[in-house]
Amino acid sequence: MKGRAHMSIMRAYTGIRSVAGYLQIGGTLLVLAFALGLWQPLSLAEGDPKAPQYKVDASWPKPLPTSKDESGVARQWITGSVGASCLDSRGHLITFNRAYETAGNPLGPLSVPAPPAIEYDSAGNVVNSWGDGTLTPNGGTRTLPRGVHGCFVDYQDNIWVGGFQDGVVQKWTHDGKKMLMQIGQKGVCDGPETLSPKAPYPTCGSPGNNSSKTLLNLPADMFIDPNPDPVTGQRGSVYIADGYGNHRIVVFDSQGKYLRQWGSAGTEPGQFVEKGGGHPHCVIIGNDGLVYACDRGNNRIQVFDKQGNLKRVIPIDPPAYMKQRISGSAANDFTFSRDKGQSLMFETDLGTYVVWMIARESGNVIGSMGRPGRMAGDFILPHSIDIDSNNVIYVAETGTGNRVQKFVPVK
Repeated sequence: MKGRAHMSIMRAYTGIRSVAGYLQIGGTLLVLAFALGLWQPLSLAEGDPKAPQYKVDASWPKPLPTSKDESGVARQWITGSVGASCLDSRGHLITFNRAYETAGNPLGPLSVPAPPAIEYDSAGNVVNSWGDGTLTPNGGTRTLPRGVHGCFVDYQDNIWVGGFQDGVVQKWTHDGKKMLMQIGQKGVCDGPETLSPKAPYPTCGSPGNNSSKTLLNLPADMFIDPNPDPVTGQRGSVYIADGYGNHRIVVFDSQGKYLRQWGSAGTEPGQFVEKGGGHPHCVIIGNDGLVYACDRGNNRIQVFDKQGNLKRVIPIDPPAYMKQRISGSAANDFTFSRDKGQSLMFETDLGTYVVWMIARESGNVIGSMGRPGRMAGDFILPHSIDIDSNNVIYVAETGTGNRVQKFVPVK
């Protein structure tokens, strides 16, 4: 009976997907799975006994501040979709949320959109917030990227953030008071003028040109290399997952000058998924000096050297007892464990609403964290993931998740 019900869900999924958006599909199938009793909480009990155990810290973060309006009424900060998270040298978590992009006041009469950037200390206190999220008449943002997506704190503690809706990557001082550099031009992307002629940004979107040395096309993520570049010998090369319109990893020097790129649209090794968004979706340089890129729609992580030569492909292929998928998009974002050899990878999966634990050397999935839901420790669209020096994990949720959660290792 369960097998026939599962087949029915998959057939429904195939039909629905052609007429509905990704998030709607995920929600619909999730409800069906729960209703039919097919969704079981994922457990490490059947996985590798060496897999680490984690528990959620339900008291983190602390309640967000309130702001008084012009009438003196206190209004609670509410975060929108958390599109990016990153850790600084002090172990503070910086998040970028999209509450400022909401139209009208859908957050409720006693709420107010939280500032775009929020900095939390390890105890969950808000220690700083910043960002001008003012919207312009054409639907863009005046200062910050539109659709904040991906952030990174570099070796000088500067904060980088991208925009998957307007084509820029920005570098800010840690306190958010000054923008130090911008790669790309807001609203002008590396795409043909005929791409979306009636849209506010006609050149932004897929398929992009995948070729500009000055423009991006809806970038998803970035990584700033603290080590010397293999070509220039200088520190601070900027690796960008470019991203939602293009299909490339593109590298700039510390001053924003184009250096090199690799990647194209497709399913072959070294390519990134053609359709579905987020191609590539993340970029990380490991302690081994290799560049790891999330090929989200192809459900794999591809590994290159710093000049773009493909070294390895890691499929996200959980064991059979863990395969309870409601959609694709497995390889969304990941972080390495903090041991010297980075023996584990913790990877967020938008198709199962869990975090996979992967043995880096073998590429095998050895366990998982979380399950679909809104309770503490559950996930709705886990999007970005970070790990601090104590192997404490933070997971930020996009879509309607609208939050970040803290998970501590169980000794």
